[in-house]
Amino acid sequence: MKVLVTPRSFGKNNPALFDQLTAKGLTVVRNDTGGILTEQQMCEKIADCAGLILGIDPVNQRVLDQAKELKAIAKYGVGTDNIDLEACQRLGIKVSRTVGANSNAVADYAFALMLACARRVNLIDRRCRQKDWGKITSIDLYGKTLGIVGLGCVGKCVAKRAQGFSMRVLAYDIYKDETYAKANNICYTDLDTLIAESDVITLHAALTPENHQMISKERLCAMKKTAILVNTARGDLVDEAALLWALTEGEIYAAGLDVFVQEPPTDPRWYTLDNLVMGSHCASSTAGATDTMGQMAVDNLLRDLAIA
Repeated sequence: MKVLVTPRSFGKNNPALFDQLTAKGLTVVRNDTGGILTEQQMCEKIADCAGLILGIDPVNQRVLDQAKELKAIAKYGVGTDNIDLEACQRLGIKVSRTVGANSNAVADYAFALMLACARRVNLIDRRCRQKDWGKITSIDLYGKTLGIVGLGCVGKCVAKRAQGFSMRVLAYDIYKDETYAKANNICYTDLDTLIAESDVITLHAALTPENHQMISKERLCAMKKTAILVNTARGDLVDEAALLWALTEGEIYAAGLDVFVQEPPTDPRWYTLDNLVMGSHCASSTAGATDTMGQMAVDNLLRDLAIA
């Protein structure tokens, strides 16, 4: 029985994860491309696989049409927007996620992006390497208002870190945990109020058809001129053309983006912005988080393949 493993960081720090699969008699097909698999590459590699440990590679209807033997998908992460869940349900393919495994790692990175944007860390570092010791004035983060879009596992971890910065925390989520919010002095509000009042807006929502490009040009214009936007969730939550305009024109202060609609982005203008901190979809890429996600993915896959 074959299983395809697509995430590039799977087993990187703990090769024994592969051994756990082979010890159960499974043949592992690895992602040997060094990047995210394309639809065509997925079709080629998954053809005779019963199991799949999946990163952000596409599993759409075309891929599933080629996956005649597929019985289980273990998502290495929590986002399932790259999986046709309805098709999987029709085909009887079990889908699992590694919920909570990388929450702290992503929250750390989100805060790192906030600080880097607020204090112009990247720009100052670059200037210093050019032996330019001129002072660059930046903005404060301590005591400001933080707006969290999506108060789930990661959002709650971000809110906990905000307490150390004495930040006022607003939250928007269609599913409200009122008990948690009250205990942690978090105020639920509507999205437009959060947009208007926050000094930093950080996105931790799952991507759905309803929130596609929820950060629109209109909402970017409604933000404070000193606002920072951070996105460690999904690129499609943001209207990227509008954000590129807003950063270029100084409509908002800065953005920290670990995710883009296309990775890496092709528009050369992204790479020229001094008020943008870019990430390579690496918020969850810590040794601890990848080990935990990897182990959970292996356990989930073996369970769903009914392999003891």
